[in-house]
Amino acid sequence: MTSPAGPPAGGGAGGASQEKSGGGQKRLKLLAVTACPTGIAHTYMAAEKLQQAADRLGVDMKVETQGSIGAENVLSDNDVREADGIIIAADKEVDRERFAGKRVLSTGVADGIHRPQELIERVRSAPVQAGTAAGAGAGSGGSGAGGGGHERGAAYKALMNGVSHMIPFVVVGGLLLAVSIALGGHSTAEGIEFDKGSFWFYVNALGGLGFKLMLPIFSGYIAYALGDRPALVPGMIGGFLAADAVNIYGAEANAGFLGAIATGFLAGYLVVWIKKVKVPGFAQPIMPIIVIPIVSTVALGLFYVYVIGRPISWVFTHLTNWLNGMTGSSAIVLGALIGLMIAFDMGGPVNKTAFLVAVGLIGTNNAVMGMAAAAIPVMPLGQGLATLLRRKLYSDQERETGIAALFMGFFGISEGAIPFAAARPAQVIPANMLGGAVAGALAGLSGVEDSVPHGGPIVAAFGAVSGVAMFFVAIAAGTVVTALATNALIGIEQRRDGGRAPRAAAPEPVLAGAGTGAGAAVAAGAGTASGAGAAAVRARSGAPGADRAAGQPEVLSGYLTGQTVRTELAAGSKEAAIREMAEMLAATGNVRDVDELVRVALAREAQGTTGLGESIAIPHAKTDAVSRPTVGFARSGEGIEWGALDGTKARLIFMISVPESAAGDEHLRILALLSRKLMDGGFRERLRSAPDEPAILDVLREIQ
Repeated sequence: MTSPAGPPAGGGAGGASQEKSGGGQKRLKLLAVTACPTGIAHTYMAAEKLQQAADRLGVDMKVETQGSIGAENVLSDNDVREADGIIIAADKEVDRERFAGKRVLSTGVADGIHRPQELIERVRSAPVQAGTAAGAGAGSGGSGAGGGGHERGAAYKALMNGVSHMIPFVVVGGLLLAVSIALGGHSTAEGIEFDKGSFWFYVNALGGLGFKLMLPIFSGYIAYALGDRPALVPGMIGGFLAADAVNIYGAEANAGFLGAIATGFLAGYLVVWIKKVKVPGFAQPIMPIIVIPIVSTVALGLFYVYVIGRPISWVFTHLTNWLNGMTGSSAIVLGALIGLMIAFDMGGPVNKTAFLVAVGLIGTNNAVMGMAAAAIPVMPLGQGLATLLRRKLYSDQERETGIAALFMGFFGISEGAIPFAAARPAQVIPANMLGGAVAGALAGLSGVEDSVPHGGPIVAAFGAVSGVAMFFVAIAAGTVVTALATNALIGIEQRRDGGRAPRAAAPEPVLAGAGTGAGAAVAAGAGTASGAGAAAVRARSGAPGADRAAGQPEVLSGYLTGQTVRTELAAGSKEAAIREMAEMLAATGNVRDVDELVRVALAREAQGTTGLGESIAIPHAKTDAVSRPTVGFARSGEGIEWGALDGTKARLIFMISVPESAAGDEHLRILALLSRKLMDGGFRERLRSAPDEPAILDVLREIQ
């Protein structure tokens, strides 16, 4: 989109933008990319704000949006070639190779919404992207342009990038292992074994391969998020070292998932640092594909072998000696220690120390293996139970991973808890350790014994456990403790962060169980303006198409009607407002389950606030509790705290609900239309000042 002619703002811009052409000053040409990780609203709001600011300043601007629907208005090679600078306003990784040689300013999507003019001014002096147009890696210039305040966010996004890529390997590998153990395994003195060459032998091998790739993928994609493609190789090789240093170079212990986190960040930041080194022009094309990966891989690998590996081996050796010296002590104390160590790092040196000591005592003191066997499944079972007990604290992906973790826990596959521990180590690891200690102590107190070097309920099913009843009591107790502790710690953390996650809804001025259209409308009608009363009348009549019958044009393809407009919300909190609006949407007959719609909307809030700033909130939900796309709008005169980045309370609130089958383009199309239009200050003012429901609908029909 090209803005009207006008002089470039600010003066002093370098490069082609200040060259004279035909007696006039050449207009500044800028490009932008906007993106947000959880949806598309912020993406389009940032794009619209940047475009508006460029129009005001007389700057040519083209914005590429990268939302869940995919990239739109994609920047071409010609666009990049002619551009004087590029603004990246994104909260997820954006490939910057195509911008090599151009000034690149990288910042968060919120800056694109709230400081677009400032970004346009700053991009003129932004660092030049490293590399060449043919295959250069992302340079350091963009990454630092946003200011030091983004460092913590970048590290967190990198960790989440690793977790999200790791989860499929955990789930697929774990479930293949579990199924093969259940259907083809048999217990021996060496553990769970398979008939070599059998079908289940190969299924188990495939599952083991998935687990073998888990930590390299985790480490590699942490590094990739920080240093782009040149960091992927050192990150993955570092992850292999963390996962299997014992076999790779004969180390005494593996570092496990905590080691993979360390190698991922070390590789990523090492590559970022190497990119800052100035090299001659002839060497630039080979830097990202040859020099940087080789140098960073050798440096990281040797650093791991000589620096990281030595303390891990020291810890493993001394923990083993210490724990062997504890085997004659109180069974309760020893069980608690075994459980704590088993639960700490799930495959790392602490876990392996406890496990190998227990295995070494099989045949002479099977009780120690009984303690370990009771603790081994507690982490995945506890994390899976936590996602069931307080579903609102977890995203849909986490809940699905929780179901898989429950399955893996039954078969003694403790790695099922690693995605949870990697995403929230400060909350999950202490909770795991507490549950593991409880399980180990109870098993020790009860004299549970295990004759197989494996853990979980499956070993009892194979008949390898004595004291089966107390074995299951110990596992159950540890599982419950882990689940409750995890949710309590997550809740504390979220309250400390300002309550971005959904909390228990406050008492609401609506009728209990108002899932029907009449109940919802009547309950909501109290204290509202006449427009809400009209909606109640239509709700009682059960006529979802009343607006069209009255000859009123449709809004948003008919998804928003007079039935789903409220001039004033009675609710005073985010949770109560979402429920009140869900009840309003139910008046159309399109909502099968109001409670489920509310749960999904609140779960979406837990992933990141839908308070977009400018006194706007757009909560949305994708669920089959809704039979067709339905959109509601309501105002709040007092404003509702929604966690918006600009600190404004939500006064204009849209709620979007779509069935899963329509959760793709249609859902995102609605979000995009709303987000763009709501960046028009005049439109927002007309919505705020409209006196009643018909007037509000007249304004809303401007959305195209």
